[in-house]
Amino acid sequence: MDIRRLLRYSATALATAGLLISGCSSGTSSPKASASVPQKAVPAELKAYYAQKLSWRDCGVAGFQCATMKAPLDYAKPAEGDIKLAVSRKKATGPGKRIGSLLVNPGGPGGSAIGYLQAYAAIGYPEPVRARYDMVAVDPRGVARSEPVECLTGKEMDAYTQIDQTPDDQSETGELVTAYKDFAAGCDKRSTKILPHVSTVDSARDMDVLREVLGDKKLNFVGASYGTFLGATYAELFPSRAGRLVLDGAMDPSLPARDMNRDQTGGFELAFQSFAADCVKRKDCPLGTGTSEEAGKRLKAFFDELDAKPAPTGQSRPLGEALATTGVIAAMYDESAWPQLRDGLTTAMGGDGAGLLGLADTYYERSEDGSYANLMYANAAVNCLDLPPAFTGPDEVRADLPAFEKTSQVFGEGLAWASLNCGYWPVKPTGTPHRIEAKGAAPIVVVGTTRDPATPYKWARALADQLDSGTLLTYEGDGHTAYGRGSDCIDTAINVYLLEGAPPKDAKRCS
Repeated sequence: MDIRRLLRYSATALATAGLLISGCSSGTSSPKASASVPQKAVPAELKAYYAQKLSWRDCGVAGFQCATMKAPLDYAKPAEGDIKLAVSRKKATGPGKRIGSLLVNPGGPGGSAIGYLQAYAAIGYPEPVRARYDMVAVDPRGVARSEPVECLTGKEMDAYTQIDQTPDDQSETGELVTAYKDFAAGCDKRSTKILPHVSTVDSARDMDVLREVLGDKKLNFVGASYGTFLGATYAELFPSRAGRLVLDGAMDPSLPARDMNRDQTGGFELAFQSFAADCVKRKDCPLGTGTSEEAGKRLKAFFDELDAKPAPTGQSRPLGEALATTGVIAAMYDESAWPQLRDGLTTAMGGDGAGLLGLADTYYERSEDGSYANLMYANAAVNCLDLPPAFTGPDEVRADLPAFEKTSQVFGEGLAWASLNCGYWPVKPTGTPHRIEAKGAAPIVVVGTTRDPATPYKWARALADQLDSGTLLTYEGDGHTAYGRGSDCIDTAINVYLLEGAPPKDAKRCS
């Protein structure tokens, strides 16, 4: 199981695009690590970037245009070279007066914003929003089309995803530590130049350059999951330039990595309890027909069985505990995936692990040819730069195991050990946990789902409280994020905000 900060957008979008996070929990870079651009002026050394003109071209996808934007690789030393960032847009369709650009980001970190735009946002967001905004995305630096971070070969990644993350003895602990060190060394070897420059602060500054290049006085933005931290960071750096910001599936930037990972472990436990409560009511539930707690014990026992003897899958990769856990977690993002999970568990418990392996492969963005998207690599690179590591060695993990296992009987042990990955990162973190207030920013809408697995609801409450102009919008339900997932109440509130600038009443609740 390679579960690093599981901040992925919902399975609804996952079916059309895809993305996730890193084994530490979504990072938080402090702007103090990189001085913000003044509100009234652009530094002379950055003016050329802000004044550049994009050359739009056909993307090969009907209705979309693409371009390449330049940004300084290192904002502290812009003269030392550029980074090229991929941008895409779909122009406002009308009718109605065009409001401006609406930048979208699906989360991760590491998810392709362009993939999300072209496969979902620019065709699936409510029509009135698409009518009056140019829908725009930029793949953050190090991600997908924007000079991607690379770390391992496909075969190496196959091996990495199968490493036992619930070590039973010193030998297995050593193998896990070696895997984390080899992963980090691979990133350092293949991505040395870019690795120190993919923080959330860097990407937020890139968004301000893009805002200016697009001709917008203020940035309008919808960010999901990790995208909420990206949007909040932008508001912190450039409060007077923050326009209509929707932060859906919010993170709490004040939390250190260990607390964040433990909270997220609880989020997945809560989501599993919802799945289990539904499952045990069904005669064909592979986890029995008792209580949800009993279902959890049955699943944990099954994971233990796979740890001892992986199930065949019809491929060279058997289904061990790590991949099975990833497959289950992948289905927690959206309740529409629960039937697939029930089927996968039923066949796996019958001796065929192909179904759960398929869920895990979708989560990791593994192609049939054995290659992987750079999602996991960018995910680790951003997360490990944004926050000091949750743990720096096995002894620290062991000491905190009881707290993780108390939080989740099913996922606690594995997610605790997964939190060790940033402990061996080759680049020192530049960010620190801190409150984000963004004083002076226009009203910002923070959206939280009460049973969100990846970004627990209390994080949304915390961020809305921290932001000087934050407004909390609550969805009472399951799944990761809320906008565009079937709640007319949520969609209407956000649409009114995006189209008219009027935020919902603070603490508004929808179901």
